[in-house]
Amino acid sequence: MKIVVTGGAGFVGSHVAERFSRSNQVVVCDNLSRSKTLQNATINSSYGRDYLERKNSKIEFHNVDIRNQKRFGDLTKSADVIIHTAGQVAVRASVLNPREDFEVNALGTINVLETARLNDSITVFCSTNKLYGENVNTIPVKEGPKRYSFDDPLYEKGIPENFPVDRTGHSPYGASKLAADIYVQEYAHTYGLKTGVFRMSCIYGERQFGVEDQGWLSWFAIATLTGRPITIFGDGKQVRDTLYVSDLVDAFDNFVNSKIRHAVFNIGGGPENTLSLLELLDILHKMTGKETEVSFSDWRPSDQRVYISDIRKVQQTLGWKPRIAPEDGIKRVVNWVRENRQLFN
Repeated sequence: MKIVVTGGAGFVGSHVAERFSRSNQVVVCDNLSRSKTLQNATINSSYGRDYLERKNSKIEFHNVDIRNQKRFGDLTKSADVIIHTAGQVAVRASVLNPREDFEVNALGTINVLETARLNDSITVFCSTNKLYGENVNTIPVKEGPKRYSFDDPLYEKGIPENFPVDRTGHSPYGASKLAADIYVQEYAHTYGLKTGVFRMSCIYGERQFGVEDQGWLSWFAIATLTGRPITIFGDGKQVRDTLYVSDLVDAFDNFVNSKIRHAVFNIGGGPENTLSLLELLDILHKMTGKETEVSFSDWRPSDQRVYISDIRKVQQTLGWKPRIAPEDGIKRVVNWVRENRQLFN
């Protein structure tokens, strides 16, 4: 099969490209803009591309922006599958530049969908839990010494796919991803495309250049090992379910090779794989022996005190489950940062 991976030089995209290149023709489309978008010169936007070239020289790379419909469409003709991981991924960046956030996430996704429609391509879309916005904060929570937890038995297994998305704050990022999410669904309903929407929680792993504004688990590991201070937005008791990136790619693979025509999945580690920010700091201290300088600031716009994915649907539908436990995954991230210390100078 011909597999196109948008954002294929990025964190999730490079793992997708590596996996699917084992037995398929893979075309990576990426404009290598992460460092510029996040205004952070420490991010090595070319690392994923260089890594893939070392691992598999047969992967075809194109420096192209998904907002350029003609060029993207020309490069991806006859694609059997498009795995759409490209996007503007940071809440703060979306607040500072909402137009660019919309153009990348919403308009860029329309361009991907039009290419998919013309080629009848299977489409996998990386959505986000942020589209549920502050509705999640209407669920009562209990406060413990180092974490919040849901205080409503209805959400014991986490947030389901039919949880409300409207009449609430999202941040511009959450709004642009929600628009894209709905369009992917609509192309399935209107044009009969095979589409899988994966509303992701905290995805982490090696090759993730986490920064203060995005990729918190990776950023905490990088900061701890390089002696940089960490600012926590909120009180640090906020909780997410964490999912190691290879487990996410397993789910994509299962969907592509399934007979399912269209589905929306909440995907993360689920209730068994949750962490608060404060708990992550404790784990990193135990693993590295390093103390981290921590300060606290105001909550981010529309942040969720607790978000845990209800993963029963994706488990039952795709025969999938998380395999990498948080401490094992965090250890892999720590080892990767140590082995690539020069990248973070």
